[in-house]
Amino acid sequence: MHALDVLGAPVRRRILVLLADGERSSGELAAAIGAEFGISHPAVSQHLKVLRDNGFASVRAAGTRRLYAVDPAPLEELDAWVDQFRGFWTQRLDALGTELRRGRRRTAASDRPPTTEEQP
Repeated sequence: MHALDVLGAPVRRRILVLLADGERSSGELAAAIGAEFGISHPAVSQHLKVLRDNGFASVRAAGTRRLYAVDPAPLEELDAWVDQFRGFWTQRLDALGTELRRGRRRTAASDRPPTTEEQP
């Protein structure tokens, strides 16, 4: 399965966001995702399995609990793939930043009282 197919599901993206803060048990994830998306524990388990099978999450046993964590390798591969398209928006974002700075300078200049040279 391609990374974009795995991350195409909002539930799986949300699970990764929760795991970005650190390890979580399957029970914690099922409770949070179940409340947010209204899905059952088995449905959350299926999403966890997809993430695990495709390398986005790792799992370890801690007694009777299963603790999940993000595995960054596929995300790094995805970032490398997206990198080839960054040029399409980087220049536009740089231009936007320039325009925002110009706007701030204009606003700051119009907010200050006129100097004696500028007064009529």
